[in-house]
Amino acid sequence: MNEEDFGRKLVIPGDEIGSGKAGHNAYEEDGKVLSKVVGLAERRNGMAFVIPLSGIYSPKRGDGVVGKIQEVSFSKWIVDVNSPYDAVLPINEAVDEFIDFTKTDLTKYFNYGDMVFAEISSVSKTKNVQLSMRDRKCRKLREGRIIKVVPAKVPRIIGKSGSMVEMIKSMTSTQIVVGQNGVVWIKGENEVLAAEAILTVEKMAQKQGLTDYIKDMLEKKAGRPYEAAPPRKSDEFVADEDFKEGD
Repeated sequence: MNEEDFGRKLVIPGDEIGSGKAGHNAYEEDGKVLSKVVGLAERRNGMAFVIPLSGIYSPKRGDGVVGKIQEVSFSKWIVDVNSPYDAVLPINEAVDEFIDFTKTDLTKYFNYGDMVFAEISSVSKTKNVQLSMRDRKCRKLREGRIIKVVPAKVPRIIGKSGSMVEMIKSMTSTQIVVGQNGVVWIKGENEVLAAEAILTVEKMAQKQGLTDYIKDMLEKKAGRPYEAAPPRKSDEFVADEDFKEGD
């Protein structure tokens, strides 16, 4: 196969899409890069990846996303935001203090594998994605567990005025951060039940009376009734405002 960059082409799981480094939805085997999913294969800058035909997250300015630190380089971090396109978090968008790069190890702030909640500050025409952590909701997400959902189902998981996710938080005694990119961070007393509820909402998103269905499920498994809290100000909830750094 020609190792030059190529345009998108349809592939199925197991199809060869090149050699070298495997990107999103691809894996390496015997020196070849193969597809994990049905989608459109693309090769760029020596990396072969596949864009799934469903469930893809397309970064948009202003979105709040949950991402994973992939690389630490001079003056920036490379972040996986569950998209075919990695995002860049420049140091001036993440740290306020002056940093002497000759003396400071950037892993002091964010290390490989760290999870963060950040805002997409810009997306270029060529899909260069830049992040910022200047909003007060943006932070490092410590411990907890990560689940992934189809990004298009995120509004259903959040619910009107945050009603669905607030109910799940209350009934499971957890903190929950829902990224618009379909990555969800959960931390607290009953993370397993919270994850089950979120994945059930994703699976049954078109069901009539879904809120009552999830309420009944949670009450039965938690062994107590749900007492609704007053509605939140924001109807585009993506971060747990009750969270405090170090929790």
